[in-house]
Amino acid sequence: MNISDSSRNKISWSIRGVLAFLFLFSAVAKISKGWIPDVPFIDFSPYFAITSFEVKQLLPMGFSEFSAAHFSRILIGCEFALGFGLLQPHYFKRLVLPLSFLLLFIFSVQLSYEIATTGNEGNCGCFGSLMPMSPLQALIKNILAMGLIGFQYVLTDKNRDKMNFPIITSITFASILGIYMIAPLKKATTVLPMDATEMVEEDPIVVEPADTAKTTKDPKINEADPKAVVEAPVKVDEPKKKKSGYAKYFTDIDKGKKLLCFFAPGCDHCQAAAKEITQMRKADPNFPDVRIIFMDEEAELIPEFFTKAGAKYPSLTLDVASFWGAIGGAKDTPGVFYYWNGNLVKAFDGIADNKFVASELKAAIKKTAKEIK
Repeated sequence: MNISDSSRNKISWSIRGVLAFLFLFSAVAKISKGWIPDVPFIDFSPYFAITSFEVKQLLPMGFSEFSAAHFSRILIGCEFALGFGLLQPHYFKRLVLPLSFLLLFIFSVQLSYEIATTGNEGNCGCFGSLMPMSPLQALIKNILAMGLIGFQYVLTDKNRDKMNFPIITSITFASILGIYMIAPLKKATTVLPMDATEMVEEDPIVVEPADTAKTTKDPKINEADPKAVVEAPVKVDEPKKKKSGYAKYFTDIDKGKKLLCFFAPGCDHCQAAAKEITQMRKADPNFPDVRIIFMDEEAELIPEFFTKAGAKYPSLTLDVASFWGAIGGAKDTPGVFYYWNGNLVKAFDGIADNKFVASELKAAIKKTAKEIK
Protein backbone atom coordinates (compact mmCIF):
# COMPACT_ATOMS: atom_id res chain seq x y z
CA MET A 1 0.00 0.00 0.00
CA ASN A 2 1.51 3.24 -1.20
CA ILE A 3 1.28 6.35 0.95
CA SER A 4 1.22 9.73 -0.73
CA ASP A 5 3.89 12.25 0.18
CA SER A 6 1.24 14.48 1.75
CA SER A 7 -0.13 11.69 3.98
CA ARG A 8 3.37 10.52 4.83
CA ASN A 9 4.30 14.04 5.86
CA LYS A 10 1.19 14.42 8.08
CA ILE A 11 1.80 11.06 9.77
CA SER A 12 5.46 11.88 10.25
CA TRP A 13 4.78 15.22 11.91
CA SER A 14 2.07 13.71 14.09
CA ILE A 15 4.52 11.11 15.38
CA ARG A 16 7.25 13.71 15.81
CA GLY A 17 4.86 15.88 17.79
CA VAL A 18 3.91 13.03 20.11
CA LEU A 19 7.53 12.00 20.68
CA ALA A 20 8.70 15.58 21.23
CA PHE A 21 5.90 16.11 23.75
CA LEU A 22 6.90 12.95 25.68
CA PHE A 23 10.54 14.05 25.98
CA LEU A 24 9.74 17.67 26.80
CA PHE A 25 7.02 16.76 29.30
CA SER A 26 9.37 14.29 30.99
CA ALA A 27 12.01 17.02 31.33
CA VAL A 28 9.54 19.64 32.55
CA ALA A 29 8.11 17.20 35.10
CA LYS A 30 11.54 16.61 36.60
CA ILE A 31 12.00 20.32 37.36
CA SER A 32 8.58 20.86 38.97
CA LYS A 33 7.06 20.05 42.35
CA GLY A 34 3.70 19.10 40.86
CA TRP A 35 0.44 20.78 40.00
CA ILE A 36 -0.61 23.89 41.93
CA PRO A 37 -3.68 22.94 44.01
CA ASP A 38 -6.99 24.02 42.42
CA VAL A 39 -5.11 25.69 39.57
CA PRO A 40 -4.21 23.99 36.26
CA PHE A 41 -0.62 25.24 36.35
CA ILE A 42 2.69 23.57 37.09
CA ASP A 43 4.52 24.56 40.26
CA PHE A 44 8.12 24.92 39.07
CA SER A 45 10.86 24.46 41.63
CA PRO A 46 13.92 23.14 39.75
CA TYR A 47 16.37 22.67 42.62
CA PHE A 48 13.79 21.01 44.88
CA ALA A 49 12.48 18.73 42.12
CA ILE A 50 15.90 17.71 40.79
CA THR A 51 17.30 17.06 44.26
CA SER A 52 14.24 14.99 45.15
CA PHE A 53 14.74 13.01 41.93
CA GLU A 54 18.35 12.38 42.88
CA VAL A 55 17.57 11.20 46.42
CA LYS A 56 14.52 9.12 45.57
CA GLN A 57 15.61 7.66 42.23
CA LEU A 58 19.36 7.91 41.63
CA LEU A 59 20.94 7.34 45.05
CA PRO A 60 19.05 4.03 45.54
CA MET A 61 20.51 2.92 42.19
CA GLY A 62 24.05 3.32 43.53
CA PHE A 63 24.93 6.84 42.38
CA SER A 64 27.08 8.93 44.69
CA GLU A 65 25.78 12.35 45.70
CA PHE A 66 28.30 14.03 43.38
CA SER A 67 27.55 11.85 40.34
CA ALA A 68 23.79 12.01 40.95
CA ALA A 69 23.84 15.81 41.02
CA HIS A 70 25.53 16.01 37.61
CA PHE A 71 23.82 13.00 36.00
CA SER A 72 20.36 14.36 36.84
CA ARG A 73 21.06 17.74 35.27
CA ILE A 74 22.70 16.27 32.16
CA LEU A 75 19.85 13.75 31.76
CA ILE A 76 17.15 16.42 31.98
CA GLY A 77 19.12 18.65 29.61
CA CYS A 78 19.37 15.77 27.10
CA GLU A 79 15.62 15.17 27.34
CA PHE A 80 15.01 18.82 26.50
CA ALA A 81 17.55 18.60 23.66
CA LEU A 82 15.92 15.49 22.17
CA GLY A 83 12.48 17.06 22.48
CA PHE A 84 13.62 20.11 20.55
CA GLY A 85 15.69 17.97 18.21
CA LEU A 86 12.64 15.98 17.12
CA LEU A 87 11.09 19.21 15.84
CA GLN A 88 13.99 20.28 13.61
CA PRO A 89 15.52 18.76 10.42
CA HIS A 90 19.26 18.62 11.13
CA TYR A 91 20.68 15.08 11.52
CA PHE A 92 17.14 13.96 12.27
CA LYS A 93 17.38 10.38 10.97
CA ARG A 94 21.13 9.98 11.36
CA LEU A 95 21.37 11.12 15.00
CA VAL A 96 18.22 12.37 16.75
CA LEU A 97 16.04 9.30 16.19
CA PRO A 98 18.76 6.74 17.11
CA LEU A 99 19.69 8.66 20.29
CA SER A 100 16.03 8.96 21.26
CA PHE A 101 15.60 5.21 20.85
CA LEU A 102 18.82 4.49 22.75
CA LEU A 103 17.81 6.63 25.73
CA LEU A 104 14.41 4.93 25.98
CA PHE A 105 16.04 1.52 25.58
CA ILE A 106 18.43 2.20 28.48
CA PHE A 107 15.52 3.36 30.64
CA SER A 108 13.57 0.24 29.68
CA VAL A 109 16.42 -2.06 30.69
CA GLN A 110 16.69 -0.29 34.04
CA LEU A 111 12.92 -0.51 34.59
CA SER A 112 12.88 -4.20 33.69
CA TYR A 113 15.63 -4.87 36.21
CA GLU A 114 13.78 -2.86 38.87
CA ILE A 115 10.55 -4.79 38.27
CA ALA A 116 12.39 -8.12 38.41
CA THR A 117 14.29 -7.32 41.61
CA THR A 118 12.04 -5.05 43.69
CA GLY A 119 8.61 -5.39 42.11
CA ASN A 120 6.23 -2.89 40.58
CA GLU A 121 5.98 -0.52 43.54
CA GLY A 122 6.41 3.22 43.84
CA ASN A 123 6.84 6.04 41.36
CA CYS A 124 9.46 5.43 38.68
CA GLY A 125 10.14 9.17 38.44
CA CYS A 126 9.82 9.36 34.65
CA PHE A 127 7.30 12.17 34.90
CA GLY A 128 8.30 13.32 38.38
CA SER A 129 5.42 14.27 40.67
CA LEU A 130 3.28 15.61 37.82
CA MET A 131 2.21 12.16 36.71
CA PRO A 132 3.35 9.34 39.03
CA MET A 133 3.85 6.08 37.16
CA SER A 134 4.69 2.59 38.33
CA PRO A 135 7.76 0.93 36.77
CA LEU A 136 5.53 -1.32 34.65
CA GLN A 137 3.49 1.60 33.33
CA ALA A 138 6.69 3.44 32.47
CA LEU A 139 8.08 0.37 30.71
CA ILE A 140 4.94 0.03 28.58
CA LYS A 141 5.11 3.74 27.75
CA ASN A 142 8.76 3.39 26.67
CA ILE A 143 8.04 0.34 24.50
CA LEU A 144 5.23 2.17 22.70
CA ALA A 145 7.46 5.22 22.22
CA MET A 146 10.27 3.06 20.83
CA GLY A 147 7.75 1.57 18.42
CA LEU A 148 6.81 5.05 17.23
CA ILE A 149 10.48 5.94 16.82
CA GLY A 150 11.00 2.80 14.74
CA PHE A 151 8.02 3.63 12.52
CA GLN A 152 9.23 7.22 12.18
CA TYR A 153 12.66 5.96 11.18
CA VAL A 154 11.10 3.95 8.35
CA LEU A 155 8.99 6.90 7.20
CA THR A 156 11.91 9.31 7.15
CA ASP A 157 14.08 9.74 4.08
CA LYS A 158 17.70 9.91 5.16
CA ASN A 159 18.53 12.12 2.20
CA ARG A 160 16.26 14.84 3.58
CA ASP A 161 18.44 15.28 6.64
CA LYS A 162 20.05 18.68 6.82
CA MET A 163 23.65 18.59 7.91
CA ASN A 164 24.29 21.61 10.13
CA PHE A 165 25.92 19.89 13.10
CA PRO A 166 26.56 23.10 15.13
CA ILE A 167 22.79 23.52 15.45
CA ILE A 168 22.52 20.09 17.12
CA THR A 169 25.41 20.78 19.48
CA SER A 170 24.06 24.24 20.29
CA ILE A 171 20.64 22.84 21.22
CA THR A 172 22.26 20.16 23.39
CA PHE A 173 24.72 22.37 25.25
CA ALA A 174 22.17 25.16 25.69
CA SER A 175 19.66 22.69 27.17
CA ILE A 176 22.16 21.19 29.62
CA LEU A 177 23.63 24.56 30.58
CA GLY A 178 20.13 25.91 31.12
CA ILE A 179 19.41 23.20 33.70
CA TYR A 180 22.62 24.02 35.58
CA MET A 181 21.60 27.68 35.56
CA ILE A 182 18.05 27.24 36.87
CA ALA A 183 19.10 24.56 39.40
CA PRO A 184 22.68 25.41 40.44
CA LEU A 185 24.58 23.01 42.65
CA LYS A 186 24.51 23.87 46.34
CA LYS A 187 26.54 22.82 49.33
CA ALA A 188 24.74 20.88 52.04
CA THR A 189 23.49 22.89 54.98
CA THR A 190 25.49 22.47 58.18
CA VAL A 191 23.41 20.74 60.84
CA LEU A 192 23.11 22.89 63.95
CA PRO A 193 23.00 21.50 67.50
CA MET A 194 19.86 21.91 69.54
CA ASP A 195 21.06 24.98 71.39
CA ALA A 196 21.92 26.86 68.21
CA THR A 197 20.90 30.51 68.16
CA GLU A 198 18.71 30.16 65.09
CA MET A 199 16.65 27.44 66.75
CA VAL A 200 13.02 28.44 67.08
CA GLU A 201 11.76 27.61 70.58
CA GLU A 202 8.18 26.80 71.42
CA ASP A 203 6.21 28.21 74.33
CA PRO A 204 8.16 27.05 77.39
CA ILE A 205 8.70 23.31 77.13
CA VAL A 206 9.77 21.24 80.07
CA VAL A 207 12.20 18.65 78.76
CA GLU A 208 11.86 15.32 80.50
CA PRO A 209 14.85 14.35 82.68
CA ALA A 210 17.16 11.64 81.46
CA ASP A 211 16.74 9.56 84.65
CA THR A 212 14.56 6.51 84.13
CA ALA A 213 13.55 6.30 87.78
CA LYS A 214 11.73 8.79 90.00
CA THR A 215 11.45 8.95 93.80
CA THR A 216 8.45 9.24 96.06
CA LYS A 217 7.75 9.23 99.76
CA ASP A 218 7.55 5.72 101.13
CA PRO A 219 5.14 5.49 104.11
CA LYS A 220 7.38 2.90 105.80
CA ILE A 221 9.19 4.04 108.94
CA ASN A 222 12.95 3.91 109.21
CA GLU A 223 13.82 1.62 112.13
CA ALA A 224 16.90 3.68 113.11
CA ASP A 225 14.95 6.93 113.14
CA PRO A 226 11.18 6.43 113.47
CA LYS A 227 10.54 10.05 112.49
CA ALA A 228 12.49 9.80 109.26
CA VAL A 229 10.72 9.22 105.98
CA VAL A 230 12.31 6.71 103.62
CA GLU A 231 12.58 7.74 99.99
CA ALA A 232 12.34 4.69 97.77
CA PRO A 233 12.62 4.58 93.96
CA VAL A 234 9.49 3.80 92.03
CA LYS A 235 9.90 2.13 88.66
CA VAL A 236 8.54 4.05 85.71
CA ASP A 237 6.84 2.19 82.88
CA GLU A 238 9.07 3.01 79.94
CA PRO A 239 11.09 1.12 77.37
CA LYS A 240 14.83 0.68 77.37
CA LYS A 241 16.74 3.50 75.75
CA LYS A 242 17.82 3.23 72.13
CA LYS A 243 19.47 5.56 69.66
CA SER A 244 17.10 6.91 67.07
CA GLY A 245 19.90 8.35 64.97
CA TYR A 246 18.57 11.91 65.23
CA ALA A 247 20.60 13.13 68.22
CA LYS A 248 22.78 15.17 65.84
CA TYR A 249 19.70 17.30 65.14
CA PHE A 250 18.20 17.43 68.65
CA THR A 251 20.33 16.32 71.57
CA ASP A 252 17.33 15.33 73.72
CA ILE A 253 15.46 13.39 71.04
CA ASP A 254 16.13 10.01 72.71
CA LYS A 255 15.02 11.15 76.17
CA GLY A 256 11.40 10.47 77.03
CA LYS A 257 8.54 10.87 74.58
CA LYS A 258 9.22 12.95 71.49
CA LEU A 259 7.39 13.73 68.30
CA LEU A 260 9.85 14.32 65.45
CA CYS A 261 8.21 16.00 62.46
CA PHE A 262 9.53 16.54 58.94
CA PHE A 263 7.72 19.42 57.27
CA ALA A 264 8.00 21.58 54.17
CA PRO A 265 6.98 25.15 55.15
CA GLY A 266 4.74 25.68 52.12
CA CYS A 267 3.08 22.25 52.27
CA ASP A 268 -0.66 22.49 53.04
CA HIS A 269 -0.72 18.93 54.40
CA CYS A 270 2.22 19.70 56.70
CA GLN A 271 0.48 22.80 58.01
CA ALA A 272 -2.70 20.81 58.67
CA ALA A 273 -0.75 18.11 60.52
CA ALA A 274 1.04 20.71 62.66
CA LYS A 275 -2.28 22.34 63.54
CA GLU A 276 -3.74 18.99 64.63
CA ILE A 277 -0.64 18.26 66.72
CA THR A 278 -1.00 21.62 68.47
CA GLN A 279 -4.64 20.86 69.27
CA MET A 280 -3.68 17.44 70.66
CA ARG A 281 -0.89 18.98 72.73
CA LYS A 282 -3.24 21.55 74.29
CA ALA A 283 -5.74 18.80 75.19
CA ASP A 284 -3.15 16.45 76.71
CA PRO A 285 -0.66 17.82 79.30
CA ASN A 286 1.41 14.66 78.90
CA PHE A 287 1.69 14.99 75.12
CA PRO A 288 5.21 14.26 73.74
CA ASP A 289 7.58 17.17 73.16
CA VAL A 290 7.52 18.30 69.55
CA ARG A 291 10.61 18.80 67.41
CA ILE A 292 10.50 19.88 63.76
CA ILE A 293 12.98 19.55 60.89
CA PHE A 294 12.06 21.89 58.05
CA MET A 295 13.07 21.63 54.41
CA ASP A 296 14.68 24.87 53.27
CA GLU A 297 12.41 25.02 50.23
CA GLU A 298 10.31 28.16 50.86
CA ALA A 299 12.03 28.62 54.24
CA GLU A 300 10.74 32.20 54.35
CA LEU A 301 7.30 30.73 55.07
CA ILE A 302 8.35 29.20 58.42
CA PRO A 303 6.96 32.10 60.55
CA GLU A 304 3.65 31.80 58.70
CA PHE A 305 3.79 28.02 59.21
CA PHE A 306 3.97 28.43 62.99
CA THR A 307 1.13 30.95 62.89
CA LYS A 308 -1.07 28.43 61.12
CA ALA A 309 0.09 25.65 63.45
CA GLY A 310 -0.96 27.69 66.47
CA ALA A 311 2.34 27.28 68.35
CA LYS A 312 6.10 27.48 67.91
CA TYR A 313 8.24 24.40 68.34
CA PRO A 314 12.00 23.77 68.49
CA SER A 315 13.09 23.48 64.88
CA LEU A 316 15.96 23.60 62.45
CA THR A 317 16.19 23.77 58.68
CA LEU A 318 18.03 21.43 56.30
CA ASP A 319 18.76 21.77 52.61
CA VAL A 320 16.62 19.61 50.33
CA ALA A 321 19.15 16.78 49.92
CA SER A 322 19.94 16.58 53.65
CA PHE A 323 16.24 16.72 54.47
CA TRP A 324 15.40 13.76 52.25
CA GLY A 325 18.40 11.91 53.62
CA ALA A 326 17.17 12.50 57.18
CA ILE A 327 13.58 11.46 56.63
CA GLY A 328 14.53 8.58 54.33
CA GLY A 329 14.50 8.81 50.53
CA ALA A 330 11.46 6.54 50.17
CA LYS A 331 9.35 8.60 52.58
CA ASP A 332 7.49 11.82 51.93
CA THR A 333 6.10 14.85 53.76
CA PRO A 334 4.43 15.36 56.11
CA GLY A 335 6.53 13.01 58.20
CA VAL A 336 5.53 12.49 61.85
CA PHE A 337 7.51 10.02 63.97
CA TYR A 338 6.69 9.24 67.60
CA TYR A 339 9.71 8.13 69.66
CA TRP A 340 9.84 6.94 73.24
CA ASN A 341 13.36 6.79 74.68
CA GLY A 342 14.64 6.49 71.11
CA ASN A 343 12.25 3.64 70.25
CA LEU A 344 10.14 4.30 67.17
CA VAL A 345 6.54 3.65 68.23
CA LYS A 346 4.56 5.10 65.33
CA ALA A 347 5.49 6.60 61.97
CA PHE A 348 3.46 8.53 59.43
CA ASP A 349 4.60 9.92 56.08
CA GLY A 350 3.11 11.26 52.89
CA ILE A 351 -0.55 11.77 52.03
CA ALA A 352 -1.43 8.25 50.88
CA ASP A 353 -1.83 5.02 52.84
CA ASN A 354 0.53 6.01 55.66
CA LYS A 355 -0.68 9.59 56.05
CA PHE A 356 -0.86 11.29 59.45
CA VAL A 357 -4.00 10.40 61.41
CA ALA A 358 -4.44 12.10 64.79
CA SER A 359 -6.51 9.28 66.29
CA GLU A 360 -3.82 6.73 65.44
CA LEU A 361 -1.14 8.89 67.04
CA LYS A 362 -3.30 9.33 70.14
CA ALA A 363 -3.68 5.54 70.42
CA ALA A 364 0.07 5.04 70.00
CA ILE A 365 0.83 7.55 72.77
CA LYS A 366 -1.42 5.60 75.15
CA LYS A 367 0.55 2.39 74.65
CA THR A 368 2.55 1.05 77.58
CA ALA A 369 6.20 0.07 77.42
CA LYS A 370 5.26 -3.60 77.20
CA GLU A 371 2.98 -2.94 74.22
CA ILE A 372 5.69 -1.36 72.10
CA LYS A 373 8.33 -4.04 72.66
